[in-house]
Amino acid sequence: MKIFNRYPYLIAEIGVNFYDIAKKEGMSDMAAAKFMISEAKECGVDAVKFKSYKAETIASKNSPAYWDLSENPATSQYELFKKFDKFGVGEYRELAEYCQQIGIGFLSTPFDFESADYLDEFMDIYKISSSDLTNIPFIQHIASKNKPILLSTGASTIGEIKDAVNAIEEVSTVDIAIMHSVLSYPTSYEDANLLMIKDLAENFPDYEIGYSDHTKPDKNMAVLTTAYNYGATILEKHFTLDKTLKGNDHSHAMDPDDVIKFKWNVHFLSKINGMKNKQPLICESSSRRQVRRSIVAAKNISKGDLITSDDLAFKRPGTGIYPSKIDEVIGKTAKVDILEDTLLDFDMFE
Repeated sequence: MKIFNRYPYLIAEIGVNFYDIAKKEGMSDMAAAKFMISEAKECGVDAVKFKSYKAETIASKNSPAYWDLSENPATSQYELFKKFDKFGVGEYRELAEYCQQIGIGFLSTPFDFESADYLDEFMDIYKISSSDLTNIPFIQHIASKNKPILLSTGASTIGEIKDAVNAIEEVSTVDIAIMHSVLSYPTSYEDANLLMIKDLAENFPDYEIGYSDHTKPDKNMAVLTTAYNYGATILEKHFTLDKTLKGNDHSHAMDPDDVIKFKWNVHFLSKINGMKNKQPLICESSSRRQVRRSIVAAKNISKGDLITSDDLAFKRPGTGIYPSKIDEVIGKTAKVDILEDTLLDFDMFE
């Protein structure tokens, strides 16, 4: 069963980028978050997604950094998460209500049990991070909410994905979308491995397949468009209003212009993809008649002549007898005189 009612379904992951936008624009964190939601809605995004956590529940205080420190100088995971964990239940409830007010979907990835519980009040679909794919107790806690789940699969094996899916289905019958993802920020184009979308579809034929993209937006949004063309119907990408900002997720985020390019690509794809079953098209009807070949007289044929292959040639237009029916012509007797280059007709023979 499909989770969403339109495809592709595009999720703009605002994440914690609004903190940097707030600082740049001189506005409050809440105002910046709402501003980004509004901009996402304006450019055609279907849903926005945030991250819900507290630093103390997600990383130990001595957990080392694993990212490019030139983009974010925090030297430990705990230090990084502490910068961006100000919001809690009240703030996310306010953002969810704002999303409902302007007509855009609201999501936030929970990273601890507490946030998973409070999000249940105002969120209809859960996202499970790649980092929690093997966190089976947490996965089953979320699954027990009986709401659809988007399951990210970065840095995982097929076996680990199956274990996570089985864990969900042990406690729930919710719909699951399996999201291809590469757990590298930013992901180089060579590491995107979009063909894995097709592999996931083969291994999980009964589930929706999506893609969570961490590559830097290319000028034509070809990565996200290709993912959709390969079968990913739910697409997620980080979202910013300024890709030049230092910080957590700006460098590999799309902006409103990128969204507009992607939406144009999807519209164009829907136009050129057309229907699946091969058949002659209305636009080909004239060409079909004019450029195909018919059987014609290769020379003058007299009444009473027995037709042989030497009497026949194949020329345009294709409005006569198709060459595929030559065996039905050879051996016939001409009922009338036939001039060279005449398109033959079965009424001419007996």
